[in-house]
Amino acid sequence: MCGRYASTKDPALLAAEFDAVDGTGDEAPGPDYNVAPTKHVMAVVERKPEDEELERSIRVMRWGLVPHWAKDLSGAAKMINARAETVLTKPAYKQSAMKRRCIIPAAGWYEWQAAEGRKQPYFMTLGDDTSLAMAGLWSVWWKDDVPTVTCAVLTTESMGALTEVHNRMPLLLPQDRWSAWLDPASLDPSELLEPDLSIVEALELRPVSTEVNSVKNNKPSLIERAELS
Repeated sequence: MCGRYASTKDPALLAAEFDAVDGTGDEAPGPDYNVAPTKHVMAVVERKPEDEELERSIRVMRWGLVPHWAKDLSGAAKMINARAETVLTKPAYKQSAMKRRCIIPAAGWYEWQAAEGRKQPYFMTLGDDTSLAMAGLWSVWWKDDVPTVTCAVLTTESMGALTEVHNRMPLLLPQDRWSAWLDPASLDPSELLEPDLSIVEALELRPVSTEVNSVKNNKPSLIERAELS
């Protein structure tokens, strides 16, 4: 799964990296080295969540997908991930998978490996300031004519060295898949749901401090390498 990640770039940098415009206005969250469920995050979309205008942009969403038919937002923390293997059949995700796909940029994500009776956190990153493009879905939930835009990260079976840390990983999109993934006119993304081994092989699996275990901690040192004891 992907339950914690780091988002370190401002929207202007993300807009340049993903060939998009900055549509965050004054809503953009600052650098976050410990992004947790239900926090506001930045995502890349090919159209504005509130209308049909086609323009790739950076938008702010709430992490934890809430289908439009949900009664309230209470289940959002449990809907941060969607399994790529079933995303086209699960009622909570199917419509978003067909029409409302996004990219959630990350400096890297955290995973915990069970080791000698404790859990060692690792930070998976490219390590060269290039963002990881995590495949995502978005949805809009309404209450009293006020929209809440929410999102989820797609996950798939781990590959390569990642299998030693966890059995699931985010679905990471290579740049040549970005346009097809974001295209709302493409209603069948099934061919895009296969993981890309080349990205996985380029990842650094970096042991980090257990300070990241607490969502209260949020500082650059969380993503720095820590010596294994």
